[in-house]
Amino acid sequence: CLFPATEEYCEGDLDADGSVGVNDLLLLLGNFGDYCEVNAWTCGDLVTYDFYDYQTVQIGDQCWFQENLRTEHYANGDLIPGGLSSTEWSNTLSGAQAVFGEGISSCSGNCDEVQNLEEYGRLYNWYAVDDSRGLCPSGWHVPTDGEWTDLTDHLGGFSVAATAMKSSPSDTPSWDGSNTSGFSALPGGLRSDLNGLFDRGDLDGFWWSASPSGASYAWYRILYSDNDGVFRYANVLRFGYSVRCVRDE
Repeated sequence: CLFPATEEYCEGDLDADGSVGVNDLLLLLGNFGDYCEVNAWTCGDLVTYDFYDYQTVQIGDQCWFQENLRTEHYANGDLIPGGLSSTEWSNTLSGAQAVFGEGISSCSGNCDEVQNLEEYGRLYNWYAVDDSRGLCPSGWHVPTDGEWTDLTDHLGGFSVAATAMKSSPSDTPSWDGSNTSGFSALPGGLRSDLNGLFDRGDLDGFWWSASPSGASYAWYRILYSDNDGVFRYANVLRFGYSVRCVRDE
């Protein structure tokens, strides 16, 4: 692998003499066992999960996904059932996911499932949130009720935090907040437990916590359009809400 002096050397030509030879091998072996410096992951870097790159953002002491989860798989690779009919969704006691407006189920709001997947991610029932296989990638988890409270406390309290959490009119996609936190919340709507109806799309955002409330309910958060507050309620487990991931401490 020879090159004239005016051209680049071979990739393996460590002694830059124009050829790859014994001296190059000796130089390589001389570095055997050395450590290579690897740039450590920091919040703000991308997280690749199930072939999709998620933006991340530091808010106080927490590192969050900057967009809703959209995976069709549990963390171990198992498929999360999707494409359920209204009846199937209303009756299931297992983990399930949906895209707002998919299939032939009743839908109120923007029912373009391709656009909704791109902007809002997927909706998950709480059985999927609570599944031991995990929804979030290794090193991340669905936030507890307490971690949601920590977030809103850092942003001034539940009565005002929504403004800082919601995407702004200048963001793409946009909402009616200031997004000073970088959380970039959007109104992804919900899927009802009773009739599988997709509802509140482009109006309100709903996010599960990982915390149960008794045997039949779990805590979640709502951000409404034209409202500064972050509202905390408990609901039955078959509702489909958005999910965010937060980094393990």
